[in-house]
Formats: sequence, structure tokens, C-alpha cells
Amino acid sequence: MQTIFITGASSGIGRATAELFLQNGWRVGLFARRAAPLEDLARTHENALALPGDVTDLAQVEQAIATLVAHWGRLDAIFNNAGIFTPQGTIDEVDVTDWHQSVSVNLTGMFNTARAAFAQMRAQDPQGGRIINNGSLSAHTPREGSLCYTTTKHGVTGLTKTLALDGRPFNIATGQIDIGNARTELVDTLNDRLVADGKQPLPMMNVDHAAQSVLHMATLPLGTNVLFQTVMATTMPYVGRG
Repeated sequence: MQTIFITGASSGIGRATAELFLQNGWRVGLFARRAAPLEDLARTHENALALPGDVTDLAQVEQAIATLVAHWGRLDAIFNNAGIFTPQGTIDEVDVTDWHQSVSVNLTGMFNTARAAFAQMRAQDPQGGRIINNGSLSAHTPREGSLCYTTTKHGVTGLTKTLALDGRPFNIATGQIDIGNARTELVDTLNDRLVADGKQPLPMMNVDHAAQSVLHMATLPLGTNVLFQTVMATTMPYVGRG
């Protein structure tokens, strides 16, 4: 039985992914700031372990992974998923506090989680594991007013590429999934704002399809890696041009 550590597991893509992995026989470490949703899921699945914490605090991430390993013996994969989308605006309208929060969660949080996981995967016997970073279509093509989110997601792409290289001597495979508008509370809120502003709502897909794509990446043998995968609502304008 394999073990995965999922950040942002209390809701949205993280929650859907955790539930799918549990259904497929994985042991799942659930990490997020809100303890109650993690504990609710852990109560109904014997192979789920609630690990409340904040990705912006390296010590909390390291402790959570240490607890997982003490409980189950090793770490086979992580889904580096936690992220936030701060209020939109042009750069002169962006609150500096929102900028720092975006960098702290979306980029430093990814670094912290990957760092702790990489160290464990490098040290364990047999050596190795898989890191899956949650990027975004914004890691390639931005949406207007998304400066904070888009900049951090470009940083995640750099993190993915470098980890994919640096992990090779230790049998650590790193890949990135870029998800376009999976239906979650976050995207529903964004859609409500667009409609309120008289704009067209976003095309969306079922969040379970994003989770299934993560599962596919995680179940490959370590000798095979999906470096980048894009899964998106078919009618998104991502590949179009005005």
C-alpha cells in the first residue's frame, strides 16, 4: 500500500484528490490549516491521517511528514496543492499584503512541502518517490488582473523543472499538473464575481476529473514521469487568440 501527503486537503481539488486516493487503496496524509474537515475525513477512512498545519511554516510541514512516516513507514508521493487566489486588480491596485500572502502560500508553501518531502524521499530505503506540484493554466497564460496568482504559478513551474533534474540521482520524479477551472468553492466564487460584473461565467469541469489526472501521475512507475499535464474544461479560451 502506497502513501501520499496532500496539502490543501480540506476542500476543493485537494479534498477531491484525497478522497479518490483513499478509494483506490492509498494511505493519505491530510494537511491543511483547518483541522475539522481533515478530522471528519479521517474518521470515515482508516487509511487517512489528519495532519493540521500551515504550508508557510516549514517546521509544521516537516513535523507533519515526520508524523506520517512514523505512522506508515515511508512517503511515496506528495500532491503539493495548497494555494490561494487573492483579490484581482492591476499592479497599482494590488495590496502589498495580498502580494506577500500569495508568495508565502503559493510559492514558499510549495517550496517548504517539496523540501521536506525531498529530504524524506532521499533518506528512505528504498530511496525515491514522486512530487506532483499543482500549477495552473496561469503558469503559462494569465487571466487579466491575476498578477499575484500568475507570478507565483510561474515560479512553481521553475520549481518543478529544477526538482525534476535534481531528483534524478535519488529516484525522485517530479511533475506538474495545470488545471483549468475545476469546479470548486474558489472557482464558484470567482464566477459569481464575473457574473456580478456583467461578464461571461467561466467554462468549468468536474473536480473529480482533475483528481483522476493526479492519480494517473502518481500511479506510474518511478521510471516514467509526466513532467507537465494540462487538464481543462474543453471550451476554455486557453488555446485561442483574439
